Amino acid sequence: MNGDAVTNEAVLVLEDGRIFRGEAYGATGETLGEAVFTTGMTGYQETLTDPSYHRQIVVQTAPQIGNTGWNDEDDESRRIQVAGYAVRDPARRSSNWRATGSLEDALRGNGVVGVAGIDTRALVRHLRERGAMRAGVFSGEALAADDVLVEKVRQSPGMEGADLYGAVTTRQPYVVEAVGDKRFTVAALDVGIKSNTPRMLAARGIEVHVLPADSALGDVLAVRPDGVFLSNGPGDPATADVPVALTQEILNLRIPLFGICFGNQILGRALGRGTYKLRYGHRGINVPVIEHATGKVAITSQNHGFAVEGTAGEEFATPYGRAVISHTCPNDGCVEGLAGLEFPAFSVQYHPEAAAGPHDAADLFDRFVALMADHPVTHDPEPDGGGRHRLLGEAVVELPDTNPSSIPDTGTRTSTETTSTDSTGENV
Repeated sequence: MNGDAVTNEAVLVLEDGRIFRGEAYGATGETLGEAVFTTGMTGYQETLTDPSYHRQIVVQTAPQIGNTGWNDEDDESRRIQVAGYAVRDPARRSSNWRATGSLEDALRGNGVVGVAGIDTRALVRHLRERGAMRAGVFSGEALAADDVLVEKVRQSPGMEGADLYGAVTTRQPYVVEAVGDKRFTVAALDVGIKSNTPRMLAARGIEVHVLPADSALGDVLAVRPDGVFLSNGPGDPATADVPVALTQEILNLRIPLFGICFGNQILGRALGRGTYKLRYGHRGINVPVIEHATGKVAITSQNHGFAVEGTAGEEFATPYGRAVISHTCPNDGCVEGLAGLEFPAFSVQYHPEAAAGPHDAADLFDRFVALMADHPVTHDPEPDGGGRHRLLGEAVVELPDTNPSSIPDTGTRTSTETTSTDSTGENV
């Protein structure tokens, strides 16, 4: 486009050639990613800062967005994570006592290219019928002929086979202290962790050591954990070979383990299950889930485009003992949870920390506490600085030296993407 031409036009272009025309919202320029929709009527700040949305263009089904502005308390990571943003009717003025700025200012400050004023209902119907797909948002100098923009979208990478968790993980370990008396220590593998998750654990007297996604077994054992947590995160779980291998080592040692979202898929792969891409995924804060052992239905917060293979209540053999498909979604039969029947591990596909969303599943953190209490772990130091690990009542398993200086360098990130961190080492 000629630089002398001034326009506020923006377009959202889908890989199948469908184009939605609106106005620029947030930063101007171009962005590419997977177009997905979320049905939550609240919690847009938590959505935008959720690392699980990395490299996705998020479409809000709620028509009016931005009413409560932007504040300094609700971020789920150090920056906005989405690739792009599409809304119907952005609020002209924010009104909330906690607001420190507007949503559009936050988008501009983070360089997020967005589009407003489009028919989001038609867009969502299209994605439901055709499935989530590659897309681009273009405005300002990035505008060009329609066929040029469609071709640019078609040349962009898809989500299947996307190795993204390494782009959002912390570069350095950090600790979230327990609130009140410390009861347990948990090693949390950060493959895209949300800020509220360590807070929920800490509120239960757990000291949380958040570790990079490429951590080795020695790194985990060095914090002397009573349990291991696998976080949420972005991308295709089929690429998560390093976290899967670590999870298998944890399962071999029978250390209590709890996973959510991407962590559910990592545990599923560690147990020998396959994963697959959903047509348009589950993204919202009102998704029903059935727990088959009790018949209880919980309304949950979800954000995932991949799922674990399996059927409701299915029991299956693993190298660690029998396991079961513990939860499913009644809407489509999607696997929503796994549990070991003969080993201390379980996971769910949804978000019990529910930021934002319902609190029906918050008790899962209490179940993790109970699991660690029922399967205590001891770590016996050796004079040479190494260590042994054993479960009470079980044979001692000898492990390599866990002195940090002797742990081999794990090399570069498992993802081909890069990220930046602040002085705390947290993902930004």
